Amino acid sequence: MTNKPAFNLFKNITYALSGMKEVLKSETSFKTQLAVITMIGIVLFFVPLPVAAKLILFASTWLVLLTEAINSAIERVVDLVTLEHHELARQAKDIGAFAVLLAFVIVVMVWTVTLYSVWQ
Repeated sequence: MTNKPAFNLFKNITYALSGMKEVLKSETSFKTQLAVITMIGIVLFFVPLPVAAKLILFASTWLVLLTEAINSAIERVVDLVTLEHHELARQAKDIGAFAVLLAFVIVVMVWTVTLYSVWQ
């Protein structure tokens, strides 16, 4: 790409923070999931588990936030293209929601395996 601007770490961080502000401002699902993850982190602090297990469990929960942010981006792009009902638009949004569900399933598997291995 010939008109691609030069890499600028400060600008890239600014763009990322702008995206974070946008998702926090407008996405109820993201805010709810962030609140739950915050509570999980607080509870994990007090649960008698090895530090490594706590880190694995807490870090895995962020996978849901990651996919929710990507899903929000997909929804915005679809809405930019068309606000009318279109089968492909519905499919794109549904697939984004499915990605969030898959992330949640992965988190459940990580928690199950980690807690089982610690408490066996």
